[in-house]
This record gives sequence, C-alpha cells and structure tokens, in this order.
Amino acid sequence: MLMEPKINPVSWDDIRVFIACARAESFRKAARSLRLSSSTVLRRIERFEKALGAPIFERLPEGVILTGEGRALLQSARKMEHASFDVLRRQTTMDVVKRGNVSISITEGLGAYWVMPRLVDFQRNYPFVVVNLQCAMQNADVLRLESDMAVQFSVPDTPDLRVVKLGRLHVHAFASRQYLDLFGMPKDADDLKDHRIIQQVAPGLDGGAIAGFFGLDDIDSIVAIRTNSSTAHFYAIEKGAGIGVLPTFAVALGAPVVPVDIGHQYHLDIWLTYHPDARKTPRRALAIDWLKKIFDPKIHPWFRDEFIHPSELSRKMPAEARFNFGAGYFSVTPR
Repeated sequence: MLMEPKINPVSWDDIRVFIACARAESFRKAARSLRLSSSTVLRRIERFEKALGAPIFERLPEGVILTGEGRALLQSARKMEHASFDVLRRQTTMDVVKRGNVSISITEGLGAYWVMPRLVDFQRNYPFVVVNLQCAMQNADVLRLESDMAVQFSVPDTPDLRVVKLGRLHVHAFASRQYLDLFGMPKDADDLKDHRIIQQVAPGLDGGAIAGFFGLDDIDSIVAIRTNSSTAHFYAIEKGAGIGVLPTFAVALGAPVVPVDIGHQYHLDIWLTYHPDARKTPRRALAIDWLKKIFDPKIHPWFRDEFIHPSELSRKMPAEARFNFGAGYFSVTPR
C-alpha cells in the first residue's frame, strides 16, 4: 500500500510575507511595507522554509536574495497573489449603488490643482461615492489593489490593466509679476545667471531635466529653493521666489503668474490605468468616465497633443471651460 507523502500546511500569510521579502530584497523593508515587526517577518520566513524543507533566501549583509528554490516558488506564489486579488475584486463588484469608496492615485499637482476642484461637483452629484484621492509622485500598483485607478505619467508594463491616454501635460517657465518687476524678464539662457530658479525634486522627476529645459549645463548656482512638493513649488513661484516650470494650464486656472519664454518645450503624457473589473462596479465606472471627461482635450485645449503657448490659451478656451478661481485660491495672501 502506497503511503501518501506528508504535506506540511502552508499559511497564505506566510506566502504573502515571502512575496514582499522577494520584492523588497530585505526583511526589514518588507516588514515596513507589511506593517509588521522585523522579528515577525523573520519568524514567518523561517516557518515557511521549515514547511518547504528548503531555504528560499540567502541572507546577505545588505539584504536577502532568492535561492534557486525561492525563484522557482516565486512564480507560483505570484499567481496565488493575483488570484486573491481577483477574489477581492469580485467581492467589490457585487455592490451596486451602495455607499462605498473609490480610490484614485494621482500626482500631487494634478490632484490638488486640477482634480480636487472638480471633485466637489462630482461628489455632490454622486453622494454615495466616497473618493479617496491619493496625491503622491510614486505610482500606485493598481494590480495589487493599492488603488482602484491611477492617473500617472508612465505606462505600466503589465497587460492585465486597461490603459487610457487622458491627454498631454505641457510645461512652461513662469514667474510672478512681483518677481519680474524686481529682477526683469530674462531674454535668453545667459540672462538666467542673474535670476533665481525654483526646482521641484521628487520620485518620477528627472533631477537634471530642468537644467536641460533652460538650456544650461548646471543650475546649482542659481537655484533658490528646492522642494519635493508640487504645492510648495507652485506657491514659491506665485509668491515671487523665482522662475519655475509649471503646467501651461496654470494660466487657465487664474494663477497670478506670467509666462517666461526661456526654455524648451516639454511635455508628459497623462495615462489612466485601471483593472478591467473596475467597470463592473457602478461607482468605479462613474469615476473612470468622470476622469476621462475632466481631462478631455476637446474641452480643455491645454491637454491637447500640440503645444499652445500660455498667452494663447485664454483665447482658445471653450466657453464651458472658462472659469477663474480668483486671487488667493492657490495660496493664502499674507496680510
């Protein structure tokens, strides 16, 4: 009589910890992402290895790497992870129009200055939708349910997501009238040595791009302020701290800034990504269609593929897109 091999039970939680460690190549970093203690992560990995009867990580001074057995296991573990996400998605699609959450990941500038003002009307029209607007420069992993949908500047490399081009973000140099009255309008790149530059530095942004934008080899000697925040960056330019690069739609929003015609044209395509199952839930389908509408280049010409100079935007703006937030909206006016 053949004896069935003894199979040690494996916890899904241990598999989830294994995937996180493989992704982070560090027990400590995985613990932080899972919101567990490092000792808990180590204990679960050791328990997992004992159940498998083989080591799955090589411990190194700078972190961990997968063994041959670990690499073979990782592919199957990821399939299990994706299957678990599918179960969660099916659970959420059963909710028709009950009050529920929709999470949207988006870059800070677009989220704060473009999406949030329009989100007020969306929420009034659909009060059963609670929108969690996650504004950050790091892209959320929609496939791993970090967000229901994401508005970002890069295209994900997974075929399992729907990817829609919303439009194109054009950027231009701007300064406040107050700054230009003090320092004058630069005529060319050589003039910039007597000016001050405001630089945004954040994940997803090329740190050397602004120097190339202005046609300079280096801007360190003329940078006045560096910040990782789009809001602080906008505020600094608006309040006269220096010249900086902003989306061309800044003038369409009524921002008190003036175009500075020094620099090259530069653009970033704006992409919406979401899992196909998101459309099976009405509130998520509403959010997807709403995002497409508020970025529609036919209504908002600054999102068209072709560059339109900021001074021309007000003339080309359709009537339904004309509005002005007024002085003091973008930043508080000191008294």
